[in-house]
Amino acid sequence: MAGIKRGVLISFEGVEGSGKSTQARALVDWLEAAGLPCLFVREPGGTPVGEMIREILLRPGLAVHPRTETLLFLAARSQLVAEMLLPALRDRKIVVTDRFADSTFAYQVCGRGLPPRRIAIFNRFATSGLNPDLTFLVDLDIRKRHERGKSQDRMEIENDTYHELVRQGFLKLAGRARKRIKVLDGEKPVAELTGEITDQVKNFLLNKGYKL
Repeated sequence: MAGIKRGVLISFEGVEGSGKSTQARALVDWLEAAGLPCLFVREPGGTPVGEMIREILLRPGLAVHPRTETLLFLAARSQLVAEMLLPALRDRKIVVTDRFADSTFAYQVCGRGLPPRRIAIFNRFATSGLNPDLTFLVDLDIRKRHERGKSQDRMEIENDTYHELVRQGFLKLAGRARKRIKVLDGEKPVAELTGEITDQVKNFLLNKGYKL
């Protein structure tokens, strides 16, 4: 750790039901078992303010305008970055987040049709310019998500047309940022995916100067 200037930020992305949350938690378990300092957060949420915003954003039946939705997500993210992420990175922790700024592009730009350039500016403001060092996109055919449990929150119950736009948005991002975003097959067995992620993270951290 002596030669490491700051921690790293690893994000997990994907459509609802892709299994990204399961894989994010599995990675944190592995990091803790390896004795590495880490922090696990989720979006929206991760702070008292963020969790209150999350309750509004995900409440079924609540009519939220797309612009309002975007600003609420960004507000929760801004609080998370300031209160949790930046201090943890300064402490050289490995931060694992279940969703980050890529979700805004996929869900609000591609899914809702909001202007990409303007949202990108707002996103940079909310994150203080912070970007993930490594992102795992757990890709899944949206028809498969229905087999993985009953949809409950406001975002999950959106129709398949919306979720397909979101999925294609994620894949478009992955095509633009091949070095950072690693696309994984969400239909693979959970343990197999966990192994793939662990191997990639292990190599990534070794290259960053971490001792494993």
